[in-house]
Amino acid sequence: MGTYLSSPKTDKLSEEGENDTLRYGLSSMQGWRATMEDAHAAILDVDDKTSFFGVYDGHGGKVVAKFCAKYLHQQVLSNQAYGAGDIETSLQRAFFRMDDMMQGQRGWRELAALGDKMNKFSGMIEGFIWSPRSGGDVSNQPDNWPLEDGPHSDFTGPNCGCTACVALIKDKKLFVANAGDSRCVISRKGQAYDLSKDHKPDLEAEKERILNAGGFIHAGRINGSLNLTRAIGDMEFKQNKFLSSDKQMVTANPDINTIDLCDDDDFLVVACDGIWDCMTSQQLVDFIHEQLKSETKLSTVCEKIVDRCLAPDTASGEGCDNMTIILVQFKKPNSSETKVEEEDEVKPEGPEPSQEAQDEPSSSS
Repeated sequence: MGTYLSSPKTDKLSEEGENDTLRYGLSSMQGWRATMEDAHAAILDVDDKTSFFGVYDGHGGKVVAKFCAKYLHQQVLSNQAYGAGDIETSLQRAFFRMDDMMQGQRGWRELAALGDKMNKFSGMIEGFIWSPRSGGDVSNQPDNWPLEDGPHSDFTGPNCGCTACVALIKDKKLFVANAGDSRCVISRKGQAYDLSKDHKPDLEAEKERILNAGGFIHAGRINGSLNLTRAIGDMEFKQNKFLSSDKQMVTANPDINTIDLCDDDDFLVVACDGIWDCMTSQQLVDFIHEQLKSETKLSTVCEKIVDRCLAPDTASGEGCDNMTIILVQFKKPNSSETKVEEEDEVKPEGPEPSQEAQDEPSSSS
């Protein structure tokens, strides 16, 4: 659950950016939690035709979230599948690759260098959130992560972890990869469509995998501890040597959803569960549309959202989490603005509408 402060930290880390086809704004706030364990990546041009946005919600410490914010997008681009045009496979491999890279001496050394005073294996001073910006070192470099000998060569990886929800936009296609309970939602003609699924222990497929791996569910938590079923890190839940990585109690295996973007798409939101605990997908989409009538700065809209979600006290627990939200707006061709009214009755293809009456959003993988 985490320790709460006597008063919330409401200062925010906010960013803005745009290119020829997209604008984005984001905001991240610690809130009532004793530490800030979220990290994110917002990179407009990872290559000539590709933008990447990711939210990483840490638990048990921030270091895995920071590691993913630094390396996950690089691993997507450096995978051979990406060069062959198989974006889905490159995303999936990058998620699994995070767990591999965090093991052994090299993994231990990198995690310790990122620094997190909450983490058992690092005595270093708490560091800043890693937040790569456009124009940073995101080049498509070969996967150079050599094994190293040293005192931590048998390090099996961190027992803290993070969720990962990323959106990759390339050539009018949107690829969403998600592991955990952060969420991606698109607004199409004002309707919220969930593009990811919250991975919780009460889902039948998740429950079956947990039990088959030798785990149990108590009070909605794996082994009475973790309240989500897919994450990067959390290596204590991934130690069954008879099972592959995708069959462990907790797996980094992401659901991947791909849709074609069209002129009816308004904006995209990627946010951690600190936002979704307080607003449904449709409520958030409606709130953003209302704000955009008078506010042009997307980071300001994001700041208003985290302020709206912040609880007045810690009595209920809702609105007390770290909060991170990325808002990506699609730039529309001038000719499409009049077309929207004419096609108002056409049901969009691709994602399923958000199911506000249900606990879990619908999504295809």
